[in-house]
Amino acid sequence: METIAKLDILADAAKYDASCASSGAPKRSSIGKAGMGATTGTGICHSYTPDGRCISLLKILLTNFCVYDCQYCVNRRSSNVPRARFSVEEVVRLTTDFYLRNYIDGLFLSSGIIQSPDYTMEQLVAIAQQLREVHQFRGYIHLKTIPDADPRLIELAGRYADRLSVNIELPTAASVERLAPEKKVQTIKLAMASIRRRLDEKAEEPRAPKFAPSGQSTQMIVGADATDDSTILHTAETLYSSYRLKRVYYSAFSPIPQSPKTVPLKPPPMLREHRLYQADFLVRSYGFEAGELLPGSGNLALDIDPKLAWALSHREHFPMDVNRADRSMLARIPGIGLRNAERIVQLRMSRRVRYADLARMRCSMDKLKPFIVTADYRPAHDTISSESLRRQMAEKPAQLDLFPALSGDA
Repeated sequence: METIAKLDILADAAKYDASCASSGAPKRSSIGKAGMGATTGTGICHSYTPDGRCISLLKILLTNFCVYDCQYCVNRRSSNVPRARFSVEEVVRLTTDFYLRNYIDGLFLSSGIIQSPDYTMEQLVAIAQQLREVHQFRGYIHLKTIPDADPRLIELAGRYADRLSVNIELPTAASVERLAPEKKVQTIKLAMASIRRRLDEKAEEPRAPKFAPSGQSTQMIVGADATDDSTILHTAETLYSSYRLKRVYYSAFSPIPQSPKTVPLKPPPMLREHRLYQADFLVRSYGFEAGELLPGSGNLALDIDPKLAWALSHREHFPMDVNRADRSMLARIPGIGLRNAERIVQLRMSRRVRYADLARMRCSMDKLKPFIVTADYRPAHDTISSESLRRQMAEKPAQLDLFPALSGDA
């Protein structure tokens, strides 16, 4: 098979993996040095550098052949899809050629399991090793880790890759046992723990050999089983605390042709995936706990974002005086983010905060008005019910325009 035909198949097969962001990668450049590549370049928007710039990644599978038969996976053993496989040399050549043509700034490489986990992991490591040592490639490399692979191979992978990831795939052990019986959650978590130990060792001894400086991540599929958002968020919270993950990614299940009856025939709403990302950000950065956002079982609301939902359920905190609340509580006000919470604290050191100050900070005024008190403002109807506020503030569904350029002034 021609390389371009393989690329069509294996790039398309990799699109279901969402965990390809490059945030946290160290800055590297070949300027004034041997080799090529950088983690700070510009290109097609596929991922993001630590400073927020979009970069492009060659996102492919080494192969979509797989010995496993995971029911939710398009590349499962029983799936009737075109198959292809790259050699180590082909992936290395594609990566270097694409970089030299300014198509990409890095590589995101995963694979189906061929022959054995160790054999597959050896192939992935060999690609990263050749790029780093033979071609002096300084760009970003993200390698998927095969959970059952020898820990020594995972350690070697961390020497060459910026980030490693082990996909837990499903949020509960029962779902993994039912939909991916050849995989074991315990094995996946042992691989995560092995990576964390190496990262901790590197943090304690800076002179130790480099190991995955951008940390590790994982992915959970949403909607392939009946697991609700509460369970998903609690699982993510546990993964963050236990394995110091940089990110948990959420991927809405996408039904594929000839799907088995064990998985749904329809995908979940894409908005559900979006709400999980919002809630995840609140857990990682705002100090929320999963139990605060979803105190019982069930899913996140689709018509309002999770922070607004929390505020409407905890009216005892509101309206909140922005001149007295501490930084953590300011950030919990709908319409005020972390940066503006810090700005408010800084402003309070010199004078009292007024309503116009929040407008100048570009806070979301329509959203925060019912929840704040300033030096010159208090909501006129601060006793309005949460149900009424929710109806007023719910996001209105909108029909997307197929031809936006023709719908208004050009």
